[in-house]
Amino acid sequence: MTSTAPHQSVLDEPFVLDLFAGPGGLDVAGRALGIPSLGIEWDKSACLTRYAAGLDTLHADVSAVRRDAFESLPPEINVLAGGPPCQTYSVAGKGAGRKALSEVKDYIKRLMAEEQIDKDLEKLSDPRTAMVLEPLRYAIQATRSPNRENRPYDVIVLEQVPAVAALWEHYAEVLKETGLPDGTKYEVVVDVLNTETYGVPQTRSRAVLIARRAGLGQPSLPEATHRAYDPKEWNRRQAEARQPTLYDAAVPESEARTEDGLLPWRSMGETLAPHGRRTPFLVRSNYGSSGIPGRRGVRTDRQPATTVTGRISRFVVFEHFHESTVVYEGPRFSMDEAGMLQSFPPGYPWSGTARAQQVGNAVPPLFGAHLLSAALGLPAPDPDVMGEPWRPTTEEQRAKLRNHGCGDAYECTARCPRPQDQAPVRSSETKKTK
Repeated sequence: MTSTAPHQSVLDEPFVLDLFAGPGGLDVAGRALGIPSLGIEWDKSACLTRYAAGLDTLHADVSAVRRDAFESLPPEINVLAGGPPCQTYSVAGKGAGRKALSEVKDYIKRLMAEEQIDKDLEKLSDPRTAMVLEPLRYAIQATRSPNRENRPYDVIVLEQVPAVAALWEHYAEVLKETGLPDGTKYEVVVDVLNTETYGVPQTRSRAVLIARRAGLGQPSLPEATHRAYDPKEWNRRQAEARQPTLYDAAVPESEARTEDGLLPWRSMGETLAPHGRRTPFLVRSNYGSSGIPGRRGVRTDRQPATTVTGRISRFVVFEHFHESTVVYEGPRFSMDEAGMLQSFPPGYPWSGTARAQQVGNAVPPLFGAHLLSAALGLPAPDPDVMGEPWRPTTEEQRAKLRNHGCGDAYECTARCPRPQDQAPVRSSETKKTK
């Protein structure tokens, strides 16, 4: 379902609480739309990136904030958003995935019946299974918060890998039919969307849930603005071109415009060339997108990138095409370039360690802006605004943000998650899903 109604925001003053906020993809989206946000993130390096970017942040465990500090959250927050870690569901459709999904459905049922489940959750072999319950637990907690006068969240926006769609469908069923324990119900839409159809220069599929509190109207999915990338069609066009070189076989994107007004998908070269990346180039990746084999392998700069992951620094870039198929290895993508392929603004201040992982784990900001716009009934975001260079924060601002997020202007404190807790649990099962 896509929106056809006139744009009119369902909220006068939206304010987003971003759970599992990462380095700031959804917060960057909110800033471009003029929507304030507060992110909760437990990874120190991601928080350092957020502080450097000037994003309001709590360096904390999402579960701990819900248990111990919920009343300290700004009461005006009315939009709940996030993408809980769902690696335990990445094998959905197989035995382990079905078992995990069945397990979490049972916990959701018990939560709605107001049963205490924390002791049982502590026994789970992989704590990330419990994390997927947090958005629902926050929604319930909001209705019991004196600081909020027991007001429920008006809008909920969730996104994760496609395998989580079955879980979002169960969330939708509960929010629509059962409702929260206080009786609040939501209108909900769930689907799997492709980020390149929203102008993100990479093929990346995401399962999304958009919910509005009953009485605020039926939510809609964001309308696509760009054409979907079809690897079979691309290969067919290359074959028909019958050009002598690998690169020249690519048909110009301008020939790919559709009659329905959709723009061509945005390419890597279109995104990176204005910022100094030499074209033409090829990128070789051993990582596919959402398990679709046709999206693997080698792509030219006239195509969107494959899914940007924590392996982006390993992608090999070849350049210097001439009249043969001989190519030369060029510089690999910088973190700034990798961020731009995720639709982050140029100059975004990636900080700390594991920067490639931060980039790969982030919500593409342009996609996030489309989700928030659809959820709130706002016009589609302006991609030109999203692409403007990021304005660096001052040292004074950064210190102020870190003092709020960590309790000290220059370092973490005892209230921050312990460094030894930063790495996720790794089991033989989770290794197989990567």
